[in-house]
Amino acid sequence: MTPEPMDPTAAFTALGRINLGETDLEGVLATIADLAKRTVPGAFEVSVTLIRDRGPHTVASTGEAADLVDKWQYERGSGPCLDACKQRSTLLVEDVAGERRWPGWETNAREAGVGCALSVGLPIRERVAGALNIYAESVRAFDEDAVVLAETFASYAAVALANAHLYNTSMTLAQHMQTAMESRAVIEQAKGIIMGQRRCSADEAFTILSRASQESNRKLREVAADLVERAQRPG
Repeated sequence: MTPEPMDPTAAFTALGRINLGETDLEGVLATIADLAKRTVPGAFEVSVTLIRDRGPHTVASTGEAADLVDKWQYERGSGPCLDACKQRSTLLVEDVAGERRWPGWETNAREAGVGCALSVGLPIRERVAGALNIYAESVRAFDEDAVVLAETFASYAAVALANAHLYNTSMTLAQHMQTAMESRAVIEQAKGIIMGQRRCSADEAFTILSRASQESNRKLREVAADLVERAQRPG
């Protein structure tokens, strides 16, 4: 089923309303791919490629054709989306059948039903490279306006990627802090129990707890939690 075309202004408004608290990075990029497919004239399928430490992979896709064309490039380390990623540039293949820069790619793309391909590098910092890939069934499907629109989508994708990364990092930090606070609380409880049982100081109680942790080869928090749980059981 062909998705209903969307006005670019409405698409960019929708991008700006993405709630990071209700989705993850893949969800953000899936939304970008879907909106790009509905907004860029001539788009058949759309995908987003990211190159990280483990290599390139498709993090969002609107259909099988994009997946097949992307996968061929990843397996051979050659193709327009990979070059767009690495060079942070825009690569337009107006007629797939006549393309010879990546031997074999044109055959794979044609078999997937692709006649024209546009890859726009994402301006991402740090050790990540990416590209927004837009595929068309007919040749010369993307005019200058379509290319500019695709580049605008790529800039939105880069911002969304940065915001999602920042959000996830902040959430992870908050979770680590919460865990640390909970660990400290249960350790202090365990120290109090030992102090009451042994009539010792806080430092001595911590030494006893640490020794138990080392001898049992378990984390200090786990040993402390077990001690608190046993102390709370009915006598």
